[in-house]
Amino acid sequence: MTTTTTLTPSTSKIRVPHFVRGKLIWGHDTEYLSRDFGVPFATPRLKLDELFVPRTQQGPAFEVPLSEIIDFLVETAKHLTLETNEYLQESLEMTLQVSALPRRIIENTFARPGQFLTREALEYRLDRTFGDRNLLDGWVERTDPNGRVSRIRAFPPRLVHMLAGNSPSAAMTSIADAALVKAVNVFKMPSADPFTTVAVLRTMSDIEPDHPILRSMSAVYWRGGDAQVENVLYRSQYFDKLVAWGGGSAIANAAKYAGPGFQLISFDPKVSMSIVGREAFASEETLQQVAELAAADATIFNQDACVAARHIAVEGDIGQVDRFCAALTARLGVDRDFAEATGPKTPSDIREEVEGMRFLEPDYRVWGGYDGSGLVVRSPEPVDFHPTNKTVNVVPVASMGDAAAFATVATQTVGIYPTHRKAEVRDHLATAGVQRVVKLGSALTGSMGSPHDGMYPLHRFVNWVVDDDA
Repeated sequence: MTTTTTLTPSTSKIRVPHFVRGKLIWGHDTEYLSRDFGVPFATPRLKLDELFVPRTQQGPAFEVPLSEIIDFLVETAKHLTLETNEYLQESLEMTLQVSALPRRIIENTFARPGQFLTREALEYRLDRTFGDRNLLDGWVERTDPNGRVSRIRAFPPRLVHMLAGNSPSAAMTSIADAALVKAVNVFKMPSADPFTTVAVLRTMSDIEPDHPILRSMSAVYWRGGDAQVENVLYRSQYFDKLVAWGGGSAIANAAKYAGPGFQLISFDPKVSMSIVGREAFASEETLQQVAELAAADATIFNQDACVAARHIAVEGDIGQVDRFCAALTARLGVDRDFAEATGPKTPSDIREEVEGMRFLEPDYRVWGGYDGSGLVVRSPEPVDFHPTNKTVNVVPVASMGDAAAFATVATQTVGIYPTHRKAEVRDHLATAGVQRVVKLGSALTGSMGSPHDGMYPLHRFVNWVVDDDA
């Protein structure tokens, strides 16, 4: 494996290559700034007409057997090891310049996709999503109760992907998803990480440079919301669907382009919460254990993740809840695989809100500080501001049922303690719009083959086509 150094001196701009339908492209024609720190970087000139396969032609991977695609992904996964992959190493060094996360956490994120890119994991997910993998390889014949025959295919789509920027692992999993459905793809890389996607594609190219999957993929950067680009690409004559990850403004901008023949598959910005039952106060040891589980969920990527809990409803009286808050505060300031003991400082708008609440005791109470090691605010109802940077809002409740009222359609994951009480509230949470219920402390783990954000994404990606004899 050979690599070209793109990390220029600190006084210069980072050079970010594009990868267009199997070819690596260098250039520094267009300049941008990264999302978090405004670090300058430069990319090649974007040539829109090179990014798509005309609809008069099938995509390069449309007729490639699924088994061969899985073989290629499994082989690729063997090479996605940070210790030996020069492209990932280079991506790491550049990501450190633009990311708010430290080296240790970014390194850990590169290891995450490994468990999802095994043959067993890929096949299990496909089976859970489609039931019959043959649907992805061709036309599957079926006969309905009236004796009418039809043939159905999960036909390869043409997709534009707005990638998430809060974890490098998202690039790896998005590429795998796109390959499994044999799509023609354009990946819009995020300014918080315009590196990892190309690093993975370069790894694949070293394995088999002319593979149809690679010729189906382009990874490029443009500034989100650039109408000169998006008014061209986001059209049904070129693509079927826009797969969008991002914040509220990014999703709202993407929604403008949805229309007949061009669908939006949106992974909206979400928030998560936890519910702690009175069983947490059975003993001091139990309380400490529960506080640790709650802190583990709240600090994922320093709370910069949809699955990170921001509000915790605690079943108990004020004295008990205050004991939980104190224990939680101590556990927020701990180093974890995906969290720092002391992360970014509390934003000024939250500090102002919290300082005002100090005058409202005993209805409100505050623990911790603003240095990024952990801040806990106990309030009679959820606070109006958006807790972030390891800020947790704790709300006392009389019952778990009362806590379910805090959930909305924007609530992704709810962690619950004790586990056996999940069944008590899961229907209420689902009615409110929650998409995932887990045991406290396991928000990041998840089970393979499950829905994400209320859907099976691969099922949504493909175009379902029927050849009907009726």
